[in-house]
Amino acid sequence: MPLAMTGIGQEVIIKAINWGPKMKKRLQDMGLTPGVKISVISNDTNGAFILNVRGSRLVLGGVVTQQILVDAV
Repeated sequence: MPLAMTGIGQEVIIKAINWGPKMKKRLQDMGLTPGVKISVISNDTNGAFILNVRGSRLVLGGVVTQQILVDAV
């Protein structure tokens, strides 16, 4: 399922990133790699997500979260 469909407090594991190589590399540099467990801190109605990734907080827009596929923990 896309990350955009997750709720607040939900923990998921990244399965894949469906984006071009440049954006995929940028997300991987931020710690978003397949197999990483992340938790959703907030998902704003405007599409912004605040995530806990490897102990750091990361904000992503809704368009990006639709391209990140995850599995429930």
